[in-house]
Amino acid sequence: MFHYTVSTQKSVDDAVQSLANELKQRSFGVLWDFDLLGKLQEKGVDFNTPYRILEVCNPHQAGRVLSAELEVGYFLPCKIVVYQDHGVTKMGMPKPTMLLTQASEDQGLRGLAQEVENVLMEAMDAAK
Repeated sequence: MFHYTVSTQKSVDDAVQSLANELKQRSFGVLWDFDLLGKLQEKGVDFNTPYRILEVCNPHQAGRVLSAELEVGYFLPCKIVVYQDHGVTKMGMPKPTMLLTQASEDQGLRGLAQEVENVLMEAMDAAK
């Protein structure tokens, strides 16, 4: 599967806060928290679903990736979305391993992508 998604009973705001805390414990930071709902409504778009896009990064992992292959930076930072779907809050991300499979033949990078993916999935599971 190309993505990983979990559901929670928390509100979108509470899920984002919990996820940010779990990521911090794993040396990842939230670089950007984009409120898509607010931005679309600000632009006059009729969209009413709470939807946040988080860009997250571990600087040491990013440095390792970029040192190995600059083009892999196209996929940095990692994205995690938190949104509401029919009353259920969901957190999801594209899997770094799937992105790298298409972008690089470097097995070391694929291993690093697996490490990052595992940490992000752990954080999402713990944040539910």
